[in-house]
Amino acid sequence: MSDNDATESPFPETIDLEITDSLDLHAFHPRDIANVTRAYLDEARNRGFRFVRIIHGKGIGVQRETVRKILSETDFVLKFKTGDELSGGWGATVATLDVD
Repeated sequence: MSDNDATESPFPETIDLEITDSLDLHAFHPRDIANVTRAYLDEARNRGFRFVRIIHGKGIGVQRETVRKILSETDFVLKFKTGDELSGGWGATVATLDVD
C-alpha cells in the first residue's frame, strides 16, 4: 500500500442520503461530525423541517458538545434541548428551526 492509498476515499462516488427530521451521527467519523451537522441543518431548513433530532450518542459528551456548539452558532436555530425519553434522552438533541 502506498502513502496515497491511506488518504484516498475507499468510495468511488458521493452517495446522496435521504434527509428526514432525524440525523443519526453514529454512522459518521468523529472528524466529520461538525461538517455533517452543518450540512444537515441547512438541508433540513431548506426542506421546511421546523423540528429536527440529532442523535449524537451518550458517551462522554464530545459529540453532544460539538452538535450543541454548532446549534448555538446557527442563526436559524431558535432553540434546542436534550431529547425526551422517547427521542433518545441525553443521547440526542432536539432543535427548533426558523423555516420562515
